[in-house]
Amino acid sequence: MLSIQELSYLHPNKDVLFQHLNFTINTSTKIALIGNNGSGKSTLLKIISGELIPSSGTLKVENPPYYVPQIFGQFNHLTIAQALKIEDKLNALSQILNGDISEENYAILNDDWTIEERCKEALEYWQLFDLDLSQKLFSLSGGQKTKVFLAGILIHQPSFFILDEPSNHMDSTGRKLLYNFIEKSKSTMIVVSHDRKLLNLIDTTYELSPSGISIYGGNYDFYKSQKEIEKNALNSSIQNTEKALRKAKDKERETRERKEKVDARGKKKNIKSGVPKVMMNKMKNDAENSSSKLNGVHQEKIGGISKDLHTLRNAVSSIDKMKFGFNQSSLHKGKVIFMASTINFKYTDRSLWKNPLSFEINSGDRIAIKGNNGTGKTTLIKLILGSLATSIGTIKQTQNNAVYIDQDYSLIDTTLTVYEQVQKHNSSALLEHEIKIRLNRFLFPKEEWDKPCSALSGGERMRLMLCSLTVNTTAPDIIILDEPTNNLDIQNIEILTAAILEYQGTLLVVSHDTSFLEKINIERTIDLN
Repeated sequence: MLSIQELSYLHPNKDVLFQHLNFTINTSTKIALIGNNGSGKSTLLKIISGELIPSSGTLKVENPPYYVPQIFGQFNHLTIAQALKIEDKLNALSQILNGDISEENYAILNDDWTIEERCKEALEYWQLFDLDLSQKLFSLSGGQKTKVFLAGILIHQPSFFILDEPSNHMDSTGRKLLYNFIEKSKSTMIVVSHDRKLLNLIDTTYELSPSGISIYGGNYDFYKSQKEIEKNALNSSIQNTEKALRKAKDKERETRERKEKVDARGKKKNIKSGVPKVMMNKMKNDAENSSSKLNGVHQEKIGGISKDLHTLRNAVSSIDKMKFGFNQSSLHKGKVIFMASTINFKYTDRSLWKNPLSFEINSGDRIAIKGNNGTGKTTLIKLILGSLATSIGTIKQTQNNAVYIDQDYSLIDTTLTVYEQVQKHNSSALLEHEIKIRLNRFLFPKEEWDKPCSALSGGERMRLMLCSLTVNTTAPDIIILDEPTNNLDIQNIEILTAAILEYQGTLLVVSHDTSFLEKINIERTIDLN
């Protein structure tokens, strides 16, 4: 179905994104393509779909794939029919049915008499009821836009398709439809996603990294188990190399000390024996040359082991290098910090929830707020934060320090640099060098301290936000996360997960990512459906 040989891609500025990729994908195979942000996954998908030309190498594909890209609003100016590339066929069919039986219309339609019926069935499958194909995409939500492009697969019925982050912006109902669709499809597919539940439906995993493509013959859980084996082997290699380096340095020191003692004894003996000065100088030069050669041998060995150790340490995962060190919340565990009694909220004369809500939040709770799009999750968050007042019912709230983190990490001030952002939250009065040590710990090296926050990716914003939270005198009493994994790759989701697991305060999470919710030990759910 697809064969790639020695494929490379260079940015316009000649920076290498990836090079010498070699792999094949057989017919009816389902592939999960994973890799860190910036590894080139989306670029590779665009090359396979024909939207980009590689810098070098060859690509052979039996049938051009149908491509569902990430949705950023780039198609807002198109109608649904235009986005799905069916407008001309629908117009031709309409004209034929209205009596215009020109050769041009028949050529455009190409005997596709069921195009309207397939459109209707496809939109209904994805629960896009009452959409008009002439409707512009700007009027749709992010999840609806993705579903429109997914509907195109059922309309065009390709033998090969590509999905780039298809579950982004999807609520739980939409994700269930997507999972069912992927499981039942017999087509060849490549899927890029950070949705681990989706990745576990796919039985082959390709990892794109600076060293090329690595193939794992299993789903994401299998891939993770293999990576754990590789990680343990790497740690073992690091420990053995560190031991070898210590041994080499001890050997070099012992040899040097022994040589110095032998030379000192020889010099005393020669002085006592009355050896001429000229001969003494020659013997001294010979000893120095011998020491120099010996030192050179040891230094070469130590240098080689040090180089190997440096290479091994660079291979350690970024998440394993990070330390979070959250301070403790000032509220004791179990203290009631929020109590809602039969609350509801009205927009005009309509109550948001069919049944009023009653619940309490205790210090240390880990709660998921669940609900499909439009069920009032954001409104409930605002009520908890105190930025909205209830229309019905009562709220009792203990004074607390709450931090709200949305999917765009808006806590980051885009007018500041990376260093200035952390300094802004430095209520614990850390010194400049201490802040810079902290930035290094969160994977911001010296060359990025003056980088504007406006230029940061989603993953970088998340890491900088975590760094900012750790320099406060006290940790937040409550952290509220609103779809925090939407703009993160798998590595950064794991970093966020590790930080949240270390955090001891109260946690409220809005997320459709069930794997993330399981990993962070959610204890109970407020379900708004």
